[in-house]
Amino acid sequence: MSNPFSLKGKSIMVTGASSGIGRSIAIECSHMGADIIMVARNQSRLEETLSMMGEGNHVMILTHLEIEEELDNLVENITSLDGVVHCAGIAPHHPFKFVSRSKFEETFAVNFFAPALLSQKLVKKKKMSKPSSIVFISSISGNCIAASASTAYCSSKAAIGGLVKSMAVDLASQGIRVNSISPGAIRTAIFDSGQFSEEDIKAEEQRYLLKRLGKPEDIAYAAIYLLSDASSWTTGSNIVVDGGYTVL
Repeated sequence: MSNPFSLKGKSIMVTGASSGIGRSIAIECSHMGADIIMVARNQSRLEETLSMMGEGNHVMILTHLEIEEELDNLVENITSLDGVVHCAGIAPHHPFKFVSRSKFEETFAVNFFAPALLSQKLVKKKKMSKPSSIVFISSISGNCIAASASTAYCSSKAAIGGLVKSMAVDLASQGIRVNSISPGAIRTAIFDSGQFSEEDIKAEEQRYLLKRLGKPEDIAYAAIYLLSDASSWTTGSNIVVDGGYTVL
């Protein structure tokens, strides 16, 4: 029986694959048969990701995505891609009254300009197959809600929303679909770092309709859908995966 969600035979690039959501996406896509190009700055963490992946022709590439010359080198080392997931990002906390231009620029450099320019370079160098899929990991912050002391972060994620729609329009004729995923709070390593008590976490869980925080795999499964042939008629869309947070 055919499986429209299969990624067998597809080559998928995942940025931010060294931890959290990016790591989970790389792992789960490999289990669906994809060959993964993992992009991040930390080699030892990428090696940890690789050790957890399924069989396939997987590659690690160390890159500082905010440096344009490194983006150029990354693109030159790519032959052909069936999909890209832009997962690398930062989430600084700066109250609006104190956020500086440099902090805005630092946040946008990683969260907006890096994925936008990488996508552009891949398209211009004809590295994207026809058909193919580009997926941005955005956030409910900036698109659906606002979080305290997150002006730069929310602004950068809101900008991704406009980018996805405009890219979808411009790239449709080339067979390239462009979509985004907006997660709620995902229980990654930061929740187990000691910054949050179990009481804090339980209180946060109560703010969600499904009474739990998200797991990285929850986002990975949505990414698999957008990368697979199952979503062949989906472009310019944003999928909210937030346990019902924005319904309440």
